[in-house]
Amino acid sequence: MPRRALIVIDVQNDYAGGELPIEFPEVQDSLRNIETVMDAARAAAMPVVVVQNTLPPNAPFMAEGSAGVALHEIVASRPYDHYVSKKLPSAFAGTNLEAWLRQHTIDTVTVIGYMTHNCDLSTMLHAFHSGFEVEFISDASGSVPYENRAGRATAEEIHRVMSVVLQSRFAAVMSTAEWVEMLQQGTKPERDSIYRSNRRARGLAVAV
Repeated sequence: MPRRALIVIDVQNDYAGGELPIEFPEVQDSLRNIETVMDAARAAAMPVVVVQNTLPPNAPFMAEGSAGVALHEIVASRPYDHYVSKKLPSAFAGTNLEAWLRQHTIDTVTVIGYMTHNCDLSTMLHAFHSGFEVEFISDASGSVPYENRAGRATAEEIHRVMSVVLQSRFAAVMSTAEWVEMLQQGTKPERDSIYRSNRRARGLAVAV
C-alpha cells in the first residue's frame, strides 16, 4: 500500500472572499471538501502537512500580518503533523518538506488547497520530479480567472485544463468522494499517459 501524506496548500482567508477569491469550483464547495479530506486522512492515521504562503507586508494579498494571510478556520481548527511556511509557489522550494517526507518514509503525496494552477501545480510537478507518486483532489482545490497580454481564461477553464494535463502524466486526479472511497477500500487510483490521453482526444483506439 502507498505510504501517503496529505499536503494542504495555502487554504488562507484571501482565497475565501478576500483579495484573491477562488471562483471555480465555488469556494464554499471546495472548503467543505477540504474539510472532508482532512477528516478522512486523520481517521486513516495519514500524516497531514499544512502549508501557508506568506508575502511581504506591502504585498497586495497574503501580506505578512494581514487577515488575508491567516489560515482559514477549516484548516486552522484541525490537527496536523507538520507545518510548512513558504514564499515561493512550490511547497518544496526553500523548505524542509522533502526532508520531512523522506524521514517519514512517504512515497505518495495527495494535494488539496489553492490554487490549482499555481501553488498546487508547482508542488505537484516538484513532487513528481522528486520521485513521489502524486494524487490531486480536484474538487478540494480551485482557480481564479486571469487576463493579461497572453489572453484571457476563466477560472473554470484554467482549473479544467490543468486537471486534464495533470492526469495525462503527473498525477492521479480524483474527486473527494473517489479519494475517500479509494482510501477506505485500499484500491489504487487510475493513472494515465500522454500517449493514451492524446489518442482518446483524436478518437483513436487506446490499448488497455
